[in-house]
Amino acid sequence: MDDTLERIADALDRLSPIPLGPPNFDQCDAFLWQANPIGLIPVSNVSCVDINLLLGIDNSRDTLRANTEQFSKGYPANNALLWGARGMGKSSLVKAVHQDVGGLVLIEIQREDLSSVGELLNLLRSSSRRFLLFCDDLSFDHDDTTYKSLKAILDGGIEGRPENVLFYATSNRRHLMPRDMIENESQSGVNPAEAVEEKVSLSDRFGLWLGFHGCSQDIYLAIIKGYCKKYSIKITNDELNAEAIEWQATRGSRSGRVAWQFFVDLAGRKNIRF
Repeated sequence: MDDTLERIADALDRLSPIPLGPPNFDQCDAFLWQANPIGLIPVSNVSCVDINLLLGIDNSRDTLRANTEQFSKGYPANNALLWGARGMGKSSLVKAVHQDVGGLVLIEIQREDLSSVGELLNLLRSSSRRFLLFCDDLSFDHDDTTYKSLKAILDGGIEGRPENVLFYATSNRRHLMPRDMIENESQSGVNPAEAVEEKVSLSDRFGLWLGFHGCSQDIYLAIIKGYCKKYSIKITNDELNAEAIEWQATRGSRSGRVAWQFFVDLAGRKNIRF
C-alpha cells in the first residue's frame, strides 16, 4: 500500500510544473512574469525601437521619459496609462524609454496573470533594484474580476505599493472597459452608478494619462524615411512617397505600425537585412 502511494506521489510530482529558481536581477534588465509556475523568465534581447524613430508623439515621449528618469533616480513618479489609437507606438514607447533611461528592470506581465501580481510585488519589495512593470493592451471585459488585482499595483492596499516599483500600461480604451459594458452596467443593478464606478475609476488611479492619436500623412512618411535613413536604404523621395501612400491606401489605415510594415516590405525588396 505504501509503495502504491509513493508511486502515485512520484507521478504527481512529475506532472507538476517545475518551479523556477529565484531571479538574478543582475543577469539582465528584462523579465517576463508567469503565473504557473510562478516565476520570472529572463529576456536577454528586448524587441525595441530607437526612441528617436518614434515620431508624432513628442509630448507623450518627453513626458514619459521625464517621469521614468525621475523614478530611476529615486524620486517620486507616477504610474502611467498610455491609451488611444492602435499602432501609434504605445508599447514601443515604453520599451524605448526603458532602454533610453537605463538602470531599471523591465518586467512584462500579461493581463491574464494580474491575479498573481501580489506575489510578484512581494518578490520585488526587498530588492535593491528599481522595477518598471509593464502590461500591454490592458482592458477588462464582462464578468472580468482581474481588475481588482490591479489595485494592488496602483495603490498597494494597506502595505502600499513598493517604493521601488512603477507601473505602465497601454490600452486602446481610456477607461479600460468597452463602451457597451459601461452603458449596459449603468442601466442595471441596484445602484447603476456604482455598477461601473469601481472599474472606470481604475484609470483615475494612474497619475499620467498619455493619449495617442492617428498620424497625419506627413508624419507617416517621416516615420518611413527615418527607418530608411537608419538602415541606409536608397530610394528617391518621389518613389518612396508613391509606394508608401499606395500601401496605406490598400491597408485602409495610417499609423506607425503600418509605416513599419511598409518598411519591412521595402527592405525585403531592396535585399536589406536588419
